[in-house]
Amino acid sequence: MTSPLAAEGLELRCLLDNVQGLVDALTSIHWKKQQDAVCELSEHGMVITVEEWSCLQGRVYFRKELFRTYEYHADVRPRFGVSLGLLVDCLNTFTSSSGTTALELQYPGSDMQLTLKLVDANDTCIYAEMRTRIPDTLPRDYSIEDEGLPSYFAVKSAALKEAIDDLEWPGSSISITISSDPPGVTFKGEGHGDLQIEFLDNSQTDLFIAFHCDQIVSYRYKYKFLRATTANIPTGIMKDNRGSKLTIGAGGLLKVQHLISVRPSPTHQHHSDPSNTQQHGRVSYIEFYVLPDAEDGAEDGVP
Repeated sequence: MTSPLAAEGLELRCLLDNVQGLVDALTSIHWKKQQDAVCELSEHGMVITVEEWSCLQGRVYFRKELFRTYEYHADVRPRFGVSLGLLVDCLNTFTSSSGTTALELQYPGSDMQLTLKLVDANDTCIYAEMRTRIPDTLPRDYSIEDEGLPSYFAVKSAALKEAIDDLEWPGSSISITISSDPPGVTFKGEGHGDLQIEFLDNSQTDLFIAFHCDQIVSYRYKYKFLRATTANIPTGIMKDNRGSKLTIGAGGLLKVQHLISVRPSPTHQHHSDPSNTQQHGRVSYIEFYVLPDAEDGAEDGVP
């Protein structure tokens, strides 16, 4: 039986109350002016991915629980390319009017466009169409979870951002070392001089939210790529988020994950199914994957 959505030629139709939450999440992966993004739709929600030179990848996971309604019907997961900057600018036009009503998103239109429509309390309609394109290449499918139990640590995002900002050092790449004895993390920049920042895991501080390390691991990363993992997270959500987790996998692949609590709007609280108001449904996942600096590789004596 053909679904109503398929009968209209659509693969997605959804209503979003918290437009600002999506804008904030996308801003976090917007590290340069001209950026192309690939959007993938599924029954679980949306994933928006950006890449740079196969050295840095950013992903935003916007779960279907963050939408007031989420209708999806497709035999194969749709993927389309858009300008990330244009998408953020377009969504920003709806943020001031979305406090009392929801933004409707539909894909695809008659010309494969993404359509956005909002009718406010005064019956004023704001409507936009965004051209999409077929991606030239698909984002790499990086994963660390299948590698056993890699070394990782989690801290408050503000502490991580402050440390990375302080590591800006002329001509420097940054080494990240996770050690088990003594347990801790060392960030070190070497260029025209040295700069070192240490996170120590001890009972005197509550810096670490989580920490695991079986053996010492250390790799270098280009500073500009490492900085992109925290530089563009809006200050407002930096204060409210649940922390950031850094994981180093095989070969030095670095995964930086931010869990950002998306505050429900009054409209969302009024219209949502109570079963969807649990805390886990209010989280937007933002992930970055950073490849180690090929010029340096791993530290001597460290796998």
